[in-house]
Amino acid sequence: MASNSNLQVLNALDGAKTQWYHFTAIVIAGMGFFTDAYDLFCISLVTKMLGRIYYHQPGSPKPGNLPPNVSAAVNGVALVGTLTGQLFFGWLGDKLGRKKVYGITLMLMCICSIASGLSFGSSPKSVMTTLCFFRFWLGFGIGGDYPLSATIMSEYSNKKTRGAFIAAVFAMQGFGILGGGVFAIIVSSVFDAHFKAPPYEVDPIRSTVPEADYVWRIILMVGALPAILTYYQRMKMPETARYTALVAKNANQAAMDMSKVMQVEIKQEQQKLDQVIAKPGNNFNLFSKDFVTRHGLHLLGTTSTWFLLDIAYYSQNLFQKDIFSAIGWIPAAQKMNAIHEVYRIARAQTLIALCSTVPGYWFTVFLIDRIGRFKIQLIGFSMMTIFMFALALPYDHWTHPQNNIGFVVIYSLTFFFANFGPNATTFVVPAEIFPARFRSTCHGISAASGKLGAIVGAFGFLYLAQNKDPAKADAGYPAGIGVKNSLIVLGVINLLGTLCTFLVPESNGKSLEEMSGENEEETSAVTRV
Repeated sequence: MASNSNLQVLNALDGAKTQWYHFTAIVIAGMGFFTDAYDLFCISLVTKMLGRIYYHQPGSPKPGNLPPNVSAAVNGVALVGTLTGQLFFGWLGDKLGRKKVYGITLMLMCICSIASGLSFGSSPKSVMTTLCFFRFWLGFGIGGDYPLSATIMSEYSNKKTRGAFIAAVFAMQGFGILGGGVFAIIVSSVFDAHFKAPPYEVDPIRSTVPEADYVWRIILMVGALPAILTYYQRMKMPETARYTALVAKNANQAAMDMSKVMQVEIKQEQQKLDQVIAKPGNNFNLFSKDFVTRHGLHLLGTTSTWFLLDIAYYSQNLFQKDIFSAIGWIPAAQKMNAIHEVYRIARAQTLIALCSTVPGYWFTVFLIDRIGRFKIQLIGFSMMTIFMFALALPYDHWTHPQNNIGFVVIYSLTFFFANFGPNATTFVVPAEIFPARFRSTCHGISAASGKLGAIVGAFGFLYLAQNKDPAKADAGYPAGIGVKNSLIVLGVINLLGTLCTFLVPESNGKSLEEMSGENEEETSAVTRV
């Protein structure tokens, strides 16, 4: 039930029936996330091709591979850019407003996505350098989309279906991953049919046709198209009423904007807003003693769970190539030409996305407002822990060819429960539990913590999962602790995520002002302080 001390415009938003503007906002914000996921994950489809084109070693029995330092840069620079963008644009979204910054992030993503495919130079070093440069700034724009999209969607939504709306925006990531795989399949199939090439073991030189250089560039560039198509609509969106009223302190403008969007008459209440803002409980600064008292544990909960989740989530991708090879989805590299290898990798990743990633996202969308954020996150982390230990402890059993299918099923279930679980809820909750004037910043901090975990997962485990025998480790890598022990470590990390979930409050069915304390009566605010 809405508090009597809340503004009518905010009560109207909380109690609004699902309307066309809700779906419009989901599509506009969701297309940004489609591009985010497409651009972040499509690089894994073409890294093998980059190795063949630019790092071919004459006389080698195997196709060229990106050196470890180049591979780390190409795959990781966008994650570093994303982390930086989440912090910067999260802060800027609270300072300048959600709408003013929203268009900047989209244009940065579109321009750098296209520029990544136009990476230039006459040597491998120059091509990889320019690719990394543009992918850093691509990540920077993607990073801004996280806090802004989540905050805008949470502030536009009603409290009954808010979780589903925010989760639906995030679920577009699944379609972005799926879209990237499908488009890579189409492009590689067309080029493979028109430019016939023998496998590497038959003819190492002719197995990589000159036209292969177009394939990876086209795949990287096309991700910009969906976002470009929604740029105009993104610019037409009014500023959120909560920012206009509670941060910009203009209740009349907020009422006017939402009256147009919701097509209802909303009373202007500037005087009442002044009373709300003047309450002692609504004037503390970020990281002040009052903030730490009210929201310190909440911020620790959102940052720690997102950090731990992304270690597990991004490190799981390391094992995909081994799994795909073991079950025959991807033949040995020397048995394929460069373009056909892209087709095989894209087909395998598309199957994983179709069977586990996308369904997991949409299970969350349909159930998050029924069973709550806390339960979904707890179930997700718990099941990921169980399945990770189920893979790790009898790991030798899974290495036998007759058991490969069982391994893939359990591996897919860990992805399903990551997406029907903490991968979605860690995005939703930070957009709901902090005051409007800190909401974008705190979401950016939480998301950046997640990307730090992604960097640890993607690169820490790349070294950690190497064979204990230095002679059996991948070329250029030192010996590690092995895949089995790495899986055990990931199981422990998921268990820690389960425990840290208890730091995060349940926001299901409550207004944003109830969660943040912005509509508390003066006496209540004084008592809490």
